[in-house]
Amino acid sequence: MAPKSKNLYFITTATTALHGVRAGQICYINEDLYSLRKDPKSDTLPVIVLGSVFDRNLPLEVLEPLTKQEAEYLLALETPKERLEEFIQSKNLKQAEDLLQGCEVRVEQNGEWLKGVVRYIGRLKEPVIDPIAGVYFGVELQGEDTGKGENDGTYQFKTFFTCQKNCGIFAPFNRINPMHTKPSCFCHATLSGLPETPIEKFSVGDRVVYFIGSEHRHGMVVKLDEEKGTVLISTERDENGRDGGETVVSVKYVYKEDDLNKDETERKDTSESPEIAMALGINADISKNSMVEVNLGKGPAYGTVRWIGCLPGKPELMAGLELEEDCGVNDGTFKNHRFFTCPPKRGLFVKLTSCQPDARFLGGHFSHDGVGASAVQDSVPPVGSEDVLKVLTGRMKGIQGHCNSCYMDSALFSLFSCSSVLDSLLFKVTKQNEEPIQKTLRRDIVCPLRSEGFVANRSVMKLRQQLQDRGHSPSYTTDEKDPEEFLTLIMQDILSLEPPLKLQTFGGKVESSYFYQIFVDYNNSLVLPTVQQLLEHSFYNSGLRLAEVPSCLILTMPRSGKKFKMFSKIIPSLELDITALLSNGPQQCVVCGQLAHVECTECFGDPVFSSTGFKLFCDTCSAQVHLHPCRQFHKPTTLGLPEGFLSAHIPREKLELFAVLCIETSHYVSFVKHGPKTADWIFFDSMADRMGDQDGYNVPQVKECPEVVRYLTMPLAELAAQVPREMEGVAKRLFCDGYMYMYRSPNMALYR
Repeated sequence: MAPKSKNLYFITTATTALHGVRAGQICYINEDLYSLRKDPKSDTLPVIVLGSVFDRNLPLEVLEPLTKQEAEYLLALETPKERLEEFIQSKNLKQAEDLLQGCEVRVEQNGEWLKGVVRYIGRLKEPVIDPIAGVYFGVELQGEDTGKGENDGTYQFKTFFTCQKNCGIFAPFNRINPMHTKPSCFCHATLSGLPETPIEKFSVGDRVVYFIGSEHRHGMVVKLDEEKGTVLISTERDENGRDGGETVVSVKYVYKEDDLNKDETERKDTSESPEIAMALGINADISKNSMVEVNLGKGPAYGTVRWIGCLPGKPELMAGLELEEDCGVNDGTFKNHRFFTCPPKRGLFVKLTSCQPDARFLGGHFSHDGVGASAVQDSVPPVGSEDVLKVLTGRMKGIQGHCNSCYMDSALFSLFSCSSVLDSLLFKVTKQNEEPIQKTLRRDIVCPLRSEGFVANRSVMKLRQQLQDRGHSPSYTTDEKDPEEFLTLIMQDILSLEPPLKLQTFGGKVESSYFYQIFVDYNNSLVLPTVQQLLEHSFYNSGLRLAEVPSCLILTMPRSGKKFKMFSKIIPSLELDITALLSNGPQQCVVCGQLAHVECTECFGDPVFSSTGFKLFCDTCSAQVHLHPCRQFHKPTTLGLPEGFLSAHIPREKLELFAVLCIETSHYVSFVKHGPKTADWIFFDSMADRMGDQDGYNVPQVKECPEVVRYLTMPLAELAAQVPREMEGVAKRLFCDGYMYMYRSPNMALYR
């Protein structure tokens, strides 16, 4: 596959009324088109202005090139005038390029500069017609400015990071000032002649000096990120005079103490104290941000270490934990002094020796008794309906999300938790170089999901890394993908599964596929359609039939990803009757129920007939139906019947729904129907909650959703009148956000 071409971006530096373009607008041109220009010496360039879809030949003299990052930062500003001013000044733009998550900053809010930490850098909305969108900085306010913000890290009902109420602010780059900047002078050394220290010259444990504005502070190197060029420093004092803390600083603003000729007597070598070294996480099994468990009176509790040190009046080394559930006693304070921050009743201080590494994240697979399973299982059947509540439901259940993996988590959970329809992927003979990927999918994901009900994020990351290493995509470990892209890669490109779907055109040509994208005429009469109706309308409009009964039928709805939905609600059809969709097979007359001999496609949309099903008739009923003046010019076609078929009993071919993949904005979740009852539904979200911030982890959750039954059995008029945001529980997501519906043939299951 050829690499996707990039775009070149520009900002207009002058208003050109002739072209309808103002100074400060962002525009772009495809890199391939740029290189293939007919006249490279032309003084104009055919660019597309963001917000439009057609190109304009703008004079080169009004176009200044931008990097993609600069264009995204500038797009966050409200007016073209403001963008051009910031581009010309360039200071704020250059500073923003050095900012990373974890950097300490000042953010402007209502004319006041507030202290905070960058928790998110990225889009707040996805672009509709443009290739890029504005990039904002999500800042968590801290210290004396806590509570002066606007939100808790959520923007328009989507959570980008987690913080306390009114402690979050989303702002463009020109309202952000980094606190770490290089001063012009330093009282202990002259920096003008001192070269910047390359990051490889630092080592964990080095004593360093770093700068915040004109001030310098001391600390110790805890971690190096060579790729980002940053140093994680454990600080001796924060700006409020408190002990401890960590901060991320660009290597440009960090110097070794030795290089600055600091007086040896002024140093306090933290590494000389074993207890402080342990508190900083150096050569210790448990350190800050470790996931641990402690035994409480009612059983084990799980949490994350947020602080390690000595409390007033307690000689032992203590750990401050942020627990997963509300079984703690504080919010990170002890005797009115705050040591860390967490929600109320989530904080707990215990002896460090009382903490054990969280067994759920140790080697082997997660076990219900907290012990890692030693044996790697190679074949486990899907979770039966009678065991779903015991094995699958609860917090830290399902597949743990990490780093934009929700599309993959939801797809894998949908396909494999309670269904065996695609288990042939796990066991089929494959190419030798693809066997590690198949083994990871089978042993590290599917088997622990079915046996223990939990898959840690490292297992999915292992699969993503293998896909990336095989050259399938350079961004599989970081970026969000479409579920179809991932499943096609696994089923077709890697494991070479025979496509389960065989589609036949009216001309008799048969094509194979792994999915079917439903297309519906914009002039359709459907208001609150079922999946059955959508499939039939799509087959009718496309002139298609099924060449055979598929073992698995995966349908994607008529929508454009996150941006456009044709129908505000879609009713899941728990069964799909595909009898009339088969190209060869006996059919039933829609009038009398006897063996059908003809089909009339022109009767499909006739309001006299039901809105569901193709219009198939026996010869007698067809003659009567087409006596009507409105239908007398129809041209029914003869149906093909299996040779020697004489039975009056018409067998029905039906598929059963087993999962629905849903998307709202950029986040995928899934519903799984695990049993025959209408109420046998569970809901899965791989990122239902989060423990901690950038060093924390996502908490997956699987839960029952009995509220779905109410809406599945509700009269259509009442369901149509339901306001989505007022629907109970997660029902809104099933009916309004359905994206991919998965059906299976009950006669072709691997396990019975």
